[in-house]
Amino acid sequence: MQQHIQVTIVGSSNVDITALMARLPGPGETVLADSYQLSPGGKGANQALAAALAGAITEFIGAVGNDSHAGIALGQLEEAGVKLDRVTRASEPTGVAIIQVDSAAENSIAVVSGANSTVTGEAVQAAGSIEGILVLQGEIPASGIKAAMDAATDRIVLNLAPVIELDREYLLKANPLVVNEHEAEAVLQQLNPQLNLEFAGKYERLAGLLVDEGIDSVVITLGANGCLVADRAPLENGGAQVRALPAVKVKAVDTTGAGDAFTGALAARLANGDDLAQAAEFAGKFAALTVQAHGAQASYPRSLQNL
Repeated sequence: MQQHIQVTIVGSSNVDITALMARLPGPGETVLADSYQLSPGGKGANQALAAALAGAITEFIGAVGNDSHAGIALGQLEEAGVKLDRVTRASEPTGVAIIQVDSAAENSIAVVSGANSTVTGEAVQAAGSIEGILVLQGEIPASGIKAAMDAATDRIVLNLAPVIELDREYLLKANPLVVNEHEAEAVLQQLNPQLNLEFAGKYERLAGLLVDEGIDSVVITLGANGCLVADRAPLENGGAQVRALPAVKVKAVDTTGAGDAFTGALAARLANGDDLAQAAEFAGKFAALTVQAHGAQASYPRSLQNL
């Protein structure tokens, strides 16, 4: 019997080149690294793997190049059973992320889009219908994001990272919008450029304002401080209802890909029927497991026994 897709991710797939070092270099500075590794990454592929490992029947739609990096980029998705039939081979090389990680688990990342730049509106339209909850990020062209939203038949999880320009009508399709505190401010500025953002650090208000602007639900991730979940209050004419969810306390080794793990796991639990707060609580626990090991996809839990 054919299984129906529960989560579809349209997005980026990269190979991560990660250098591990005592501290990150400053501008113009060279720092010797202890080691490096090649591993699969890209926000879209990371989220697809997380969704699959969190229990959802998952499809990934994206693009890789005709090069040796393509196999690395897709290898762990294939092992996890993610459907890859609509991943195209582009003339551009497979996307690459160049990552530096220091001993305190802080990182800096430079991304070369490569084949991900070909995931345009035309390409997404050619891919056809989209089944299940749709998950999107900001590492493909805006036209591809909009085409995917137009083709969606279920709720849309929009992780607008990095923040790119989207028309208001498309920002308002997010349910939820998943962003960190900096991305949340940037999205709010897109929705209301006249708004005075003199509330840095007041994240509950920030979440509420995004809902007040017309987004059905919002999750603001705050790293070691957990996350905020905001949606419309159940009372008639009620404003935004904002809830704080604490983080699981762990010793972080490498935070690369943790936000993607959160988003993918969140989508999986929403597909399973959890409400947003329940899904975010599970996603926080899932993401906490990933920061205790190096790498993005390699650090994602292969068992849910500890969740």
